[in-house]
Amino acid sequence: MGTAISVEGLSKRYRIGELQGAYGTLRDSLSMSARRMLQRHHGQHEEEIWALRDISFDVHEGGVLGVIGRNGAGKSTLLKILTRITTPTSGRATIRGRVGSLLEVGTGFHPELTGRENVFLNGSVLGMKQREIQRKFSEIVEFAGVETFIDTPVKRYSSGMSVRLAFAVAAHLEPEILLVDEVLAVGDAEFQRRCLGRMEDMSDAGRTVLFVSHNMQAVTQLCDRALLLDHGQTVLDGPSNEVVAHYLQSGHGSGSSREWPDLAAAPGNDLVRLRSARVIQDDEVAGSVDVRRPVGIEIGFSVLRLGEPVLPKIKLYDRDGDVAFNALDTSPRWREPSEPGDYVTTAWIPSNLLNEGFTSVDVSIVSLGAPKLHPHAGAHDAVSFHVHDPGEGDSARGSFIGQVRGVVRPLLDWSSEER
Repeated sequence: MGTAISVEGLSKRYRIGELQGAYGTLRDSLSMSARRMLQRHHGQHEEEIWALRDISFDVHEGGVLGVIGRNGAGKSTLLKILTRITTPTSGRATIRGRVGSLLEVGTGFHPELTGRENVFLNGSVLGMKQREIQRKFSEIVEFAGVETFIDTPVKRYSSGMSVRLAFAVAAHLEPEILLVDEVLAVGDAEFQRRCLGRMEDMSDAGRTVLFVSHNMQAVTQLCDRALLLDHGQTVLDGPSNEVVAHYLQSGHGSGSSREWPDLAAAPGNDLVRLRSARVIQDDEVAGSVDVRRPVGIEIGFSVLRLGEPVLPKIKLYDRDGDVAFNALDTSPRWREPSEPGDYVTTAWIPSNLLNEGFTSVDVSIVSLGAPKLHPHAGAHDAVSFHVHDPGEGDSARGSFIGQVRGVVRPLLDWSSEER
């Protein structure tokens, strides 16, 4: 299998306040010269920023690479270099194959031309023959859902119509490499589902996709590998579910394991202190968990003296901060007075219960009371993890490739009969 995209030591530097265009007016040139003379006279130095700094990676033919990171991480700059919109300061990027790109709404469209004319124009830019474009034309228009407006100038399209047609052209004119920048941020849920399905079809057909997105579910579903950028540098390169989990946890401030080694400073009171909290799956600490298998929330705590009965409790939140559920350990063992000692208890969340995405967990040790629980020790956002669905095997997603909404996504037993 050959290499479709090769990036070696890629860097891009910008000077703050400098005119970045290749061409400028005489007034621009004179004002820039005057500004530089003043800076030298007053001993001022031009401020520089590195949008990219020594980025290297390869994408093999048929691979699907997701590029993620916060705003300003360098994702769009990377795509602009790959599509030759801008040039790197150092390093090089090599692309082997015909490229289709979608960097923003209506990329490459001429506003005065109709949708039909823009389809043929974009196809020609990609190197397609007219008969090839004609063969795909009906499929493109149907996918975009703009049949009624195909002979209307694109300047009269809504942003949603423009991006649907732009994606349809880029994805159906059979480029060997597709570069996509956050197309799923525009469009309704049905269009997003079709976009994901189309990119999966392209990957299955051996075509290469580089996908920049803030949609972590789409990245884990579509990409077998992800690249995390931060301030223009590579933070992590690996399996998409692991990279996404690292990214979400680093932004949230919690990880999949936490310890309080100093018992005197640990959360709690004179009766109970927390010692540890972990997310486990398959007997290992896990930042990314497979939705098809149970996941455990392990709590370690110390009872310091004989006292009232205590029991462990967890509370789970989804990525929007909404409560998924609370759970108490109702075992009879916690109904007796607490004996001093060290304890480890694990709450097992069934397979195919949680929905995909980020989940954070509060852990606590409480006593039963009425009408409320009496807390003794607790930690908000003690641990977190990312739930992913590999898209194969027995999960509640089935063959559906879109987003299933809701905090939970259980796999239910269904019974049917024909009447």
